[in-house]
This record gives sequence, C-alpha cells and structure tokens, in this order.
Amino acid sequence: DFADSGLPDLLRAFASSHPRVRIELRVGRSAELAQALQASSLDLAIVMRRTAVPDEVGVLREPMIWLCSSKGLASRQEELPLALLDPYCGFREAALAALDAAGRRYRIAAGSASLAGLRTAVNAGVALTLRTPRFAHSGIVEAPRELGLPQVPMAEFAIRLRAGADASAGDLAALLGDNLALSG
Repeated sequence: DFADSGLPDLLRAFASSHPRVRIELRVGRSAELAQALQASSLDLAIVMRRTAVPDEVGVLREPMIWLCSSKGLASRQEELPLALLDPYCGFREAALAALDAAGRRYRIAAGSASLAGLRTAVNAGVALTLRTPRFAHSGIVEAPRELGLPQVPMAEFAIRLRAGADASAGDLAALLGDNLALSG
C-alpha cells in the first residue's frame, strides 16, 4: 500500500538529497521483504509487524478499515463476500478474526497473491476487503456503515534496517519514519 501512497514523494525528496545513491525498489509481501532483508538482498524494508524485531528503526501505526467499490457490491449475499490476499497476510488474519468474533458469516469470494489482483476484485464489486486508508483510491472507498462490519485493530508496520547497511539507507529509514505516517 505504501508504494502508491506516501512513498513516491518521499523517494523524490531522498533522491534530491542523495543524487548519487542507487535505489532498488521492491514492492512485495511482508514475508518476502523480510526474507530479502535477512538475506542481505535489501538494506531497508517496510513490513507488517507481528512482533518487535531487533532491526526495527521505526514503527508506523495506521487504522485498518473495511473497503469496497464506490459502486457497492455487485450482488447482495447472505454471506459477506471477501477479497483477501493469500496466506500469510496480517490483514487477512485480522479480517477473519474480527468476523469470527462477531459471529458474522462470510466467504472468501476472491483470493490473490498480489495487491493488483485484490484491487481488481474490490473495484469490480466482487467483494470487500480490509486494508488501511492508503488502499482507498481509484474507485475504492470505505465500506458503508449499514453493512454492520466489526471493529478491527490498528495495523502496525515496522521500518527495518539491515545491520551494516550504508548510511544512506539509514537516512532513508529516518525520512520514512518521520514522514510516512498518515495524517489525521
């Protein structure tokens, strides 16, 4: 979600202050990014946080919200249709836990390994999903209250910096930590 919202402006500012630094940008699932960081393939990663880890240099907390197409769901169903990323996904786990705790019936109407697939399913009105407000654009809006969706916790993201990374990676981590949080 960060690749579309917040990160482009901050990368521009970083490139302006560090014109000779080469940036290799990977957008992917948190588990994949964490593995790449551990394998020293990345210097810095923003990942969904499950527990604190020693290489964290910042934590971002953002609300999780239920989202759907601005046109609504394509059809009303007895079971709530969900669009979710394939396991493991913290948003998936939070959505299912909240619905189970509320006794709400649901079905996974669309699954995807990528955010692009998830966005397509939600935009089409096939299902709704749980993400942060960063995902709400281009035809995706907060789900209406009349759907009676359960409350969900905050999402936590860790900014992780590989031990031994160049100073410029630390500068980028600081820039992200200071400026990436959603306003409001």
